[in-house]
Amino acid sequence: MRIGITGHRGLNPEVEAKVRQLLIDIASEEDPRALTVVSCIADGPDSWMAEIALEHGGLLEAVIPADGYRDGLPDWHHPLYDRLLGSAAAVHRTGLTESDSAAHMAGSELLVQQVDKLLAVWDGLPARGYGGTADVVAYARRRGVPVEVLWPQGARR
Repeated sequence: MRIGITGHRGLNPEVEAKVRQLLIDIASEEDPRALTVVSCIADGPDSWMAEIALEHGGLLEAVIPADGYRDGLPDWHHPLYDRLLGSAAAVHRTGLTESDSAAHMAGSELLVQQVDKLLAVWDGLPARGYGGTADVVAYARRRGVPVEVLWPQGARR
């Protein structure tokens, strides 16, 4: 099973704990020998699911939206990003240079094209900017990729 991950960044610790548990539950249902997670490994759900997949014995494939992508992530996330990227069984690149919303959406489209199912840590609201979680969900649905929305009841961003 090839599972993609997308989701909101900057979730509060309470929502993070609930989302992490949902992701652990999903990974635990999969045969680790058949599990591949495809992720852009940004801070938040992208890297949480990547870590969980590797801890579960699955594989990670990383998507790099642009050459400058890492530099646009928070400095505190760089060590985890580097570790996950180094653990990836494969790396997919868009070939874009500038890490902007168009590159982020291109990376998400590339991710969706690689998976059997997309997990979306999404509150169900419209994207706050082009390439946000809502846009990725809409793209996956247009392509016929099943989407499983994960959002703890009562949670807020």
